[in-house]
Amino acid sequence: MEIDKITQQVLDVIDEEGFKQEGAYNLRQNGYALCHGDTEHIKIKKRTDGHQGIDVYISSEAKDETVHIPVVVTNSGVTDLVYNDFYVEDGASVTIVAGCGIHNSGCNDSRHDGVHSFHIGKGANVTYTEKHYGAGEGTGARILNPVTNIYLKEDAVFTLDTAQIEGVDSTDRKTHVELLEGAKIIVTERLMTHDKQTAVSDMDVVLAGTGSSAQIISRSVAKGESVQSFHPKAIGNAGCHAHIQCDSIIMEKAKVASIPEINANHIDAAIIHEAAIGRINNDQMMKLQTLGLSEEEAEKVIVEAFLN
Repeated sequence: MEIDKITQQVLDVIDEEGFKQEGAYNLRQNGYALCHGDTEHIKIKKRTDGHQGIDVYISSEAKDETVHIPVVVTNSGVTDLVYNDFYVEDGASVTIVAGCGIHNSGCNDSRHDGVHSFHIGKGANVTYTEKHYGAGEGTGARILNPVTNIYLKEDAVFTLDTAQIEGVDSTDRKTHVELLEGAKIIVTERLMTHDKQTAVSDMDVVLAGTGSSAQIISRSVAKGESVQSFHPKAIGNAGCHAHIQCDSIIMEKAKVASIPEINANHIDAAIIHEAAIGRINNDQMMKLQTLGLSEEEAEKVIVEAFLN
């Protein structure tokens, strides 16, 4: 089916691989499933429990396959709540490309709340990438509140790469992870706020199995009068390894609170946390300006390098 110009522009931002109506995919727009496709190893079904959303079934035969599930809101005043569940069988290998973009040109708030739950089988390897983005010349807010639940069975590996690019006026992000024996999670969170935007990110990682591990890296840039709050927590209930790192650049009149927390409930739980908040390094600015960049250009280069 044909996709309108504004929706395509948003898709181009939130899906770097390029959304196509091929293979396994599901495009949701303004609270409705617009189009979807299956493959031999990936099946997407509409929920039957009364909730809006989809159930995605990925068989053990899936090897290095990809599924795209973007959400786009282009109408002002939309409030969209969706529940998506992913069932990944033992030994599967898959990349899930998600993301949500809100283009609000009106005076009413537009909001998308997505609850994603991942049930990952033994030895499976899953990469989940999502980008959040706001645009449009309207005065209505662009609100995104993602909830992510991840349940990893033995020796499963999950890579979570989440980024908020720009234009999101308010976000409240909640992530919960549970790991059994030998399971591993790698989280990279990148977030930018400006003007009077607000962002909250709460993350609980429960390492329940022997040999489980977690690496959590959060990087953010706060500009204008924006406010950010981060609270990642690692809970070691067995012999495990975890590392939490929170780094933020603060600019202008912004405020940032970073509260990494570690709880060890087992003698062999090894957990490390670190946090840093600071301004842009003046030496870096001066070096780039001596190369011919303006102050604004130098700042952009530093911020992009820091987030990426």
